[in-house]
Amino acid sequence: MSALMGVAKNLRFGVALTALGLPALAGAQVVFTASSWLAPSHGLSETQKEWCGQLEQKTAGKARCNILPRAVSAPPGTFDAVRNGLADLSFTVHGYTPGRFLLTQMAEVPFLGDSSEASSVAFQRMYARHPALAEEHKGVKVLSVFTHGPGMIFNTKRPITKIDDLSGLKFRVGGGMVNEISKALGMNVTLKPAPESYELLSTGVMDGTLFPAESVESFKIDKVIKQATTFPGGLYNTSFVFMMNQAKYDSLPPDVKKVVDELSGETAARMFGRSWDRVDRRGLAFMQAAGVQFTKADPAFVKAVEARTAPVVEAWAAQAAAKGLKDPKKVLSEYRAEIRKLQ
Repeated sequence: MSALMGVAKNLRFGVALTALGLPALAGAQVVFTASSWLAPSHGLSETQKEWCGQLEQKTAGKARCNILPRAVSAPPGTFDAVRNGLADLSFTVHGYTPGRFLLTQMAEVPFLGDSSEASSVAFQRMYARHPALAEEHKGVKVLSVFTHGPGMIFNTKRPITKIDDLSGLKFRVGGGMVNEISKALGMNVTLKPAPESYELLSTGVMDGTLFPAESVESFKIDKVIKQATTFPGGLYNTSFVFMMNQAKYDSLPPDVKKVVDELSGETAARMFGRSWDRVDRRGLAFMQAAGVQFTKADPAFVKAVEARTAPVVEAWAAQAAAKGLKDPKKVLSEYRAEIRKLQ
């Protein structure tokens, strides 16, 4: 009886330590609740699962993830859900919470690059070098930042070969810099999360959407869209954050924390970027099989977009400087150079 009472006492002690944000008893398994607002088959959900698998393997089973069957929050509330402990682990789009993240829009300007892996690793390097970026993420433990592949214009109506072709159409966008880019191009846009795209397009509420190639398959819009316009380096990118609840991270045993750190930063950014490049290639093939017509923006179209969006980038630089990023234009040039080096 005394032995059983001792076990019960130790268990209560371990629970108390965890509640206080202190390391749990040595030998206890660490379980992370992982949430995704995307389908389990989506590349980001699969990459988060892969990250969890590597964590379990590298800790010899001392840490594992409990991947929840449903998201703990809609996409715009995910950052706060992780911050407040509704989930230990998740990712979100910076632009889904307008006005909250400004500096990360550096990774969303036009014509950055053709590889998610290159832009993601370069973005992570910028995050590590410039502390002002971390200031926007207070309250969570950032495991990595990353981007999707080059953004394209999709629509259900007609080929888009010049800026004037965009008028009269209604587009869904995801928020962030792409919102400002599309407005600068004179587009009629509405901010909506990506998972709503099929309903918006299939019912005619929207005529088009801005997405990377991957999203056509992921959100099942291949039977709805008819036209795709591509741009060298992408019309835009979307920035993401992969994050952990700060108290959960702080409570980890040193050996588990060491593995989490090893799997964070460029390692995680490369995982997400490489996965996105793979599904982008699959998405392009998927669209070709579905008969989607492609238009490649010619030099005149690209030059016109550059002229229209230059003030947007200038405005971002001024706002970023006011928010504490030293010499934003230099940082953006540094980011572009890092992408070129990685590509």
